Amino acid sequence: MPKQKTNKATKKRIKVSKNGKLLRGKPGRRHLLSVRTTKRKRHLRKGGVIAAVDVYKVRRLLGLG
Repeated sequence: MPKQKTNKATKKRIKVSKNGKLLRGKPGRRHLLSVRTTKRKRHLRKGGVIAAVDVYKVRRLLGLG
């Protein structure tokens, strides 16, 4: 049986917490930040959690089964 390959693009974007949750960064923090309010930028700093409906798909991409 061949080795299972990890999707490298997904690996760069998603981190697995100690409890097994999949953490992601929020979009909208790269450029054109002068347009956004300070409050909006502050809220974007905190990452998000992958939605429950997508966890199975993302875990497969990461090679976690």
